[in-house]
Amino acid sequence: MRLLVLLAGAVLLLPGQTPETWTLPEGVDWRRDIIYSRPSANRELKADLFLPDSGSGMRPAIVYIHGGGWRAGNKQAFRRQAAHMATRGFVGLCIEYRLSREAKWPAAYEDAQAAVKYLRDNARALRVDPERIGAAGGSAGGHLAALLGTNPEFRLAAVAAFNPALDLVDLGKDAPGSSNSIVDFLGSRYVDNPELWRAASPSRQVSARSAPFLFLHGTRDETVPYAQSVQMREALSKLGVVAELFSADGAGHGFFNRDPWFAPTLERMQTFMEAHLLGRRH
Repeated sequence: MRLLVLLAGAVLLLPGQTPETWTLPEGVDWRRDIIYSRPSANRELKADLFLPDSGSGMRPAIVYIHGGGWRAGNKQAFRRQAAHMATRGFVGLCIEYRLSREAKWPAAYEDAQAAVKYLRDNARALRVDPERIGAAGGSAGGHLAALLGTNPEFRLAAVAAFNPALDLVDLGKDAPGSSNSIVDFLGSRYVDNPELWRAASPSRQVSARSAPFLFLHGTRDETVPYAQSVQMREALSKLGVVAELFSADGAGHGFFNRDPWFAPTLERMQTFMEAHLLGRRH
């Protein structure tokens, strides 16, 4: 019996199982460690590609970006979400990117951009619709996904941001423990380059041309305050941009990959992506 049961579009856990226990669903082609970018002559960036086995025509795609304070983490973080979404017809690209100990800003952001470019450059081979690409990420990965979504140059169709770091200026002030990781990421203290900190904050880049956003955030997040998602949702809504918020009552940071939040957050992301990348309204 499969450890993950797919029923009515949601991932349900069998009794006694945890979200970390999983098997690849039937009908999904998982291609590991493909090279999606070469930022330098001696550096290759790899990703895991999840492809639906069935269906015809051009398909939507989602870039998945892991968290870890821009210092740590790996491309496995969203593989269960990507595998499930592939059963729904979405191509998924789970990427690694240069962490702060290797390269400072804007390296990680450039790598996220390269992932979108990879999907568009290989659209015919992968049967990806270049105008139906979304991004999903958690924490630091949510920050990078949100930067893509607020930059109209990348024409993203939707963004799902899980406990995302959205305002680095306020994050350094309201959650002082985050300041060191932001300094490592940006290569600068706020007092030395406030313009850089503001430019790297997605919530300060919102415009009427931003992509539709879904924020998923725990109300007791100890690392990135829940208020960050509330404030950016309100800013986008005032500009007429679709912006939704899934509030996980009492949940902390990284809640979405843990029981009991894994299934409901995945279902909410699925509903949102199907609405904006497939035109399916539930």
